[in-house]
Amino acid sequence: MSKSINQVILLGRLTRDPELRTTTSGKNIVNFSIAVDRGGADDTADFFEVTAWEKLGDLVMQYLGKGRKVLVQGRLRQDSWEDKETGKKRSKIEVTATDVTFLDGPSDGNRQTSEPKTESKKTKDVVIEDIDDKPIDLSEIPF
Repeated sequence: MSKSINQVILLGRLTRDPELRTTTSGKNIVNFSIAVDRGGADDTADFFEVTAWEKLGDLVMQYLGKGRKVLVQGRLRQDSWEDKETGKKRSKIEVTATDVTFLDGPSDGNRQTSEPKTESKKTKDVVIEDIDDKPIDLSEIPF
């Protein structure tokens, strides 16, 4: 008997800000979509709906906004339902994220909450003075 695999890895940019929902049991769900360039000369892209649950969703909600570049790892999930207005069967495939890697920093004018709020640490500039051109004695290297 063969083993089944359902895994997807996508690299793209958020097409909209993440949206937060909460289940009746109190779990957070964050939905967002990403555009993945096809890499052809015609600048086309594929669009994917992504769902991130609980802590992962909270991180996405806190740090990501429209335009941010991400690497999403997860599994595909298909939902089917009957449209109440037309009576037709409908379906959609979405990605349930197991990991989201933030690939770029927030840009100016992006979401206000895109950077964590921490106290700023002042760093001291190091000034390197003249370095002599003497050869290095290899016997002084400890390894």
